[in-house]
Order: sequence, then C-alpha cells, then structure tokens
Amino acid sequence: MKIVSPSEEVGQDVIVTVLSQTGHCGAGYQPGDKVSFCGYDIEGKLCIHALYSLLPKVFAMKYGATFPWLDDPDVTTHACPDATNPVVFELRRIPKKE
Repeated sequence: MKIVSPSEEVGQDVIVTVLSQTGHCGAGYQPGDKVSFCGYDIEGKLCIHALYSLLPKVFAMKYGATFPWLDDPDVTTHACPDATNPVVFELRRIPKKE
C-alpha cells in the first residue's frame, strides 16, 4: 500500500486568469482577474457557472493530465458556457518545486 502525503493528494496548483470578456458578464469578470486552485483552497471571485464548467479541466491539470494539441502542456484555455457574453479563461498549471 502506498502512503500518500497531503501535498501529493491535492495535486499541482492551477491559476485561472480571465483573458477576455465580451458583452455583459453577470459576475463582472474583467481581463486579468485571477482565481487560484491551490491545494484544497480556492481564492478569488468565481461565478458558479464558470466553476461548474472549469472543474473537469482544473482537476485534470492538477493531477498531471496533458492535452496533445497544446504547445505548452501547462497552459490551456477555456470558454465560459455563456455564448452571448463569453469569458475566456487561461488555466496555468504551476510546476511543483522540487
């Protein structure tokens, strides 16, 4: 049986940054706004609709998933599900320090 330390259990940190916002965002997102998923903590303003759509990609990145179509395996983008007032997010995995 492998013993998992608390730091391994929570994966890598992921920082989500608003790249662009068009139209009217009900949550008031503006380019440059950030949300961090660090360990067990989430910091920053996070719309429930954005959270719901972002979580699968955040968890994948936290636990080492790679997407073969990306130039940088630690950076991807994600669009808000509101097609009329889209917010585009960048997800950046922060490599663990050895």
